[in-house]
Amino acid sequence: MSEVSHKSQYEIKELELNSLLEVTQAINNNVPEEYLYKIYNFTLRSNLKIKKLALFVLDEVWNCKVNFGTQQSFTKTRLPDCFKDVKTVCKLQDFEETPFSEFDMVMPVAHKENTLALVFIGDHSHESSHDGLKFLQALSNIIIVAIENKKLARKQLEQEAFRKELEIASDVQQFLFPEKLPNTDLLNVEASYLPHDVIGGDYYDYIPINKNQFLLCIADVSGKGIPAALMMSNFQASLRTLLRQTPNLRYIIEALNFQVLENAKGEKFITFFACIYDISLKTLVYVNCGHNPPILCDRKNGIRLLEDGATVLGAMHPLPFLNEGFITDLEQFRLFCYTDGLTETINEAGEEFGMERLMKYFHDDSTRVKDMRTIHNDIIVELDTFKGRNGYHDDITMVSCRVG
Repeated sequence: MSEVSHKSQYEIKELELNSLLEVTQAINNNVPEEYLYKIYNFTLRSNLKIKKLALFVLDEVWNCKVNFGTQQSFTKTRLPDCFKDVKTVCKLQDFEETPFSEFDMVMPVAHKENTLALVFIGDHSHESSHDGLKFLQALSNIIIVAIENKKLARKQLEQEAFRKELEIASDVQQFLFPEKLPNTDLLNVEASYLPHDVIGGDYYDYIPINKNQFLLCIADVSGKGIPAALMMSNFQASLRTLLRQTPNLRYIIEALNFQVLENAKGEKFITFFACIYDISLKTLVYVNCGHNPPILCDRKNGIRLLEDGATVLGAMHPLPFLNEGFITDLEQFRLFCYTDGLTETINEAGEEFGMERLMKYFHDDSTRVKDMRTIHNDIIVELDTFKGRNGYHDDITMVSCRVG
């Protein structure tokens, strides 16, 4: 080999080494991805004298990140499916006619058997040189793997931030539920909450008003996750504030409807059932705002559904109608409230659990002597058996009370 050839080879190797050092320093300095692509572009064009190139990188989809020297711009070109399975360096003539005919070859960049990028090369002065292609592949690999690591690190940070948000929202939701529920000979309140996800949109509450009155309620916000939990937290705070001002359910419902509409701008709504029982007067006042009708069982009147009320909260203002249910001479009774996750549980045949099965359970003579905790457990077991291998598709909340 001549002295000129040796010198030329030496210069090429020196350029390659300097390029690798520059890229390594940039990666160590944690520069943005865009800057790494610029270094890659400059290195290949200036130092390695590559004439035509398009670098396609797999994010969610394949995107062209670097493109130079071509007649056609490939920055918005969709990668043909025939290239997505390329595992080795291939000549473009091996493929049917594609928009990539300007190039001579395509080179995959892989990491742990996963193809992360494809390098399309044209008019490459080193295309016949094994060392030239090897260096190009090494440089591409270093850049792409570094960018992939950045993506993974960013994803981990996002997941950690999301996990923290979930933790906070989950804590917020737990604060919605009362810490203690009464369990005496006169009054027993039970609640069961089966979240479909980490954070749900269900809410229940028991609020003593005075020595003779208490409020029992249940609600379900449309949507799930953090927005639903925060919306329900605001709803609970509003309800408790309003209840301190007045026990007038009509006024409370109208105020809650306005507040939900203002906060959610009509994008979310809440189904809500609330009742106030007066122990001394033996009266129950209730309003059902588009919620699944609770089941009231008492000795004198048997089983009935509590359906009087209004439409869902947050859909329109003012409410088109608002009726209070009023029941007198109610001394010994049981009230069972639930969210639609219960009746809408689906089995493997695609059937819903439905209201009919729930009513059948309460009409059973054996149910009349059971305590509320046993009733909740019975229903959960029945739901599990009914759904089979199907998962639950929504939160399930049950809150019930026994008086007398």
